[in-house]
Amino acid sequence: MSGARILVVEDHPLNMKLVRDVLAVAGYEVVEARTGEEALVAARRQPPDLVLMDLQLPGIDGTETLRRLRAAGGLGAVPVVAVSASAMQGDRSRVQEAGFDGFIGKPLSIRALPGQLAGFLGGRASGG
Repeated sequence: MSGARILVVEDHPLNMKLVRDVLAVAGYEVVEARTGEEALVAARRQPPDLVLMDLQLPGIDGTETLRRLRAAGGLGAVPVVAVSASAMQGDRSRVQEAGFDGFIGKPLSIRALPGQLAGFLGGRASGG
């Protein structure tokens, strides 16, 4: 059985490579987007099982991308997890109020990330 498809929305190339490599090793299928606009196109083309979204993006930010994903037909129930270097309590509550399903602070824990995402997938763990 193949792993869950995760759409990773991250504009920093080194962060993208790190997340892609960690998730691929864990058995997930990774779809990449560098902007919110790219994420919307990618989500329509290859509907993800989960979206891992950086909040600070060029063009439309992560929160606006989330709003548009939720409005898109068939994508409303897909879990979207915010990722940000800003981990203050107020930021976490704003993320929750915006409708994200979860929050993971940067720097990401490479060891913990696959398990964290499996939790958001509700047991739809990776294939590996």
